[in-house]
Amino acid sequence: MNNDARARENPDPYERNRPVPRLVLLVVSALVIWAVSYIFLNGGNDAPELGDQRTYATLEGKPAAAGGAADGAQVYTANCVACHQASGVGLPGVFPPLGGSEWVLAADKVPVNILLHGVVGKLTVKDVAYSGQMPAFKDKLNDAEIAAVLTYIRTNFGNSAGKIAAEAVKAEREAGKDRKDPWNGDEDLAKLKE
Repeated sequence: MNNDARARENPDPYERNRPVPRLVLLVVSALVIWAVSYIFLNGGNDAPELGDQRTYATLEGKPAAAGGAADGAQVYTANCVACHQASGVGLPGVFPPLGGSEWVLAADKVPVNILLHGVVGKLTVKDVAYSGQMPAFKDKLNDAEIAAVLTYIRTNFGNSAGKIAAEAVKAEREAGKDRKDPWNGDEDLAKLKE
């Protein structure tokens, strides 16, 4: 091999002896010591390897005892909050507010029938038209639950109407047992007010 070829060759690579800087070793060591001491001082209190031991039954809550009163707030939270919101203000143009609603504050049979059979079509509340749908709860809630949730609605959200008894719900359920269709908004509900 001639000298020109040797001159074109790069030298063989080699590894330099450059240790990790002491400051980096000190910081890493301090972090490891802190992490291990944190785990020993604060860990182990709740046995995370066991996971969440709650069951559906404990999260669902206990049902009312036989003859016990249904909790209107609990029924409202479970069935009404999605549309009417926790504060009862509803959603503009779709779901009406419950506070100050003439349908909520009307004679007992009006809100009872609304919950039992539901509503479709245009519904006017406080001079504002709403076009949402209200499902029927006659097959989902019993008389005590409907009475409890209506009493809750009529005594909250700025309302101060009277309580509704389960007997009134039972009477309206019996009177409307043949009704299959929901109420047609203002048109049908106005007849109930008479």
